[in-house]
Amino acid sequence: MHVVVNAAASVDGKLSTRRREQVKISGADDFARVDRVRADSDAVLVGVGTVLADDPHLTLDDDNYRDERRTAGRDPSPARVVADSRARTPSDARILDGAATTYLLASEAAPDDRIAALRDAGAEVVVAGRTRVSFPDALAELESRGVDRLMVEGGGEVIFSLFEDGLVDELTLYVGSVVFGGRDAPTLADGDGFVESFPRLELREVERIDDGVLLGYDVP
Repeated sequence: MHVVVNAAASVDGKLSTRRREQVKISGADDFARVDRVRADSDAVLVGVGTVLADDPHLTLDDDNYRDERRTAGRDPSPARVVADSRARTPSDARILDGAATTYLLASEAAPDDRIAALRDAGAEVVVAGRTRVSFPDALAELESRGVDRLMVEGGGEVIFSLFEDGLVDELTLYVGSVVFGGRDAPTLADGDGFVESFPRLELREVERIDDGVLLGYDVP
């Protein structure tokens, strides 16, 4: 599986403010680029924190991309994936509206009634890991179900875990011309943090888009 992390951050590396609310960082041209990356992916992954904060839909907005996928024999939108160790995703979340296949990655610690409720709501639940999602096992299961290219849109806890497990192949980061600040504001990679053996990236491209800069990295 090829894993592409795509994110937008402030100049000081924050994904959002300390309120953890959705904030516009990039503009129309970058939104169009993100839709293109989604259209080329088999699935789009977010963490449950993103679902609880923003209630995203994660489907393609561009009819041309949807038609392009249909012509290629694919679903109109890529599958949606939520990393949700405790199965906290609301049963009425937009990501469960049936517009595309939705996978929910949970752990064995998730309550049985929540797992059942989410399955009833239409999610395909993948249980991997004892107390938290085991991404190596979960992604292997997704790959067995036809997900060869996975786009990751956050948040910081998920991105850190994927880097920690050595699963990231590419990082595309849009840096907007804004400063958020805040010691409690989410960053690109939260989690426990690295103290040694830091993941090293290879800069592939730099492009100005809107009023910011797009940085493209390969992860050896």
